[in-house]
Amino acid sequence: MKKGFDYIGVTVCFYCHDGKGNLLLNKRSQKCRDEKGKWDCGGGALKFGESWEEGAKREIKEEYGCNVLKLKQVGVNNVIRIHENQKTHWIAIVFAAKLDPKKVRIKDKEKIDEIGWFKLNNLPNPLHSMYLTHLEFVKKAKVL
Repeated sequence: MKKGFDYIGVTVCFYCHDGKGNLLLNKRSQKCRDEKGKWDCGGGALKFGESWEEGAKREIKEEYGCNVLKLKQVGVNNVIRIHENQKTHWIAIVFAAKLDPKKVRIKDKEKIDEIGWFKLNNLPNPLHSMYLTHLEFVKKAKVL
């Protein structure tokens, strides 16, 4: 049985920022499950027995190799999409995470091709299909 396909998957996604208006995005590699080559915020499936916050911190460490300075949950979204002609269903728990840009690096080289810091008015393209939807939670929380 596959998360998100055979049963509802739960994911944490995180909009990492430096506290100065810059957002960290990563370009998804060809080895990602979906949306290959698109720029995204970062995220991953919650593990059994893990709190939402623990999951976000673990995923940030796995993807960017650094610790979180400040973490705030900013929203939850029911994400139903079509992938390879099959319906997928995920619950996305959205976080804003402040990081030290000097400590950020690509740690998950299998799934991340490149990273970059971007201003809200200068985001890269193409973006993950849910990026702008979930970014609205971050904007409403006024954490940037």
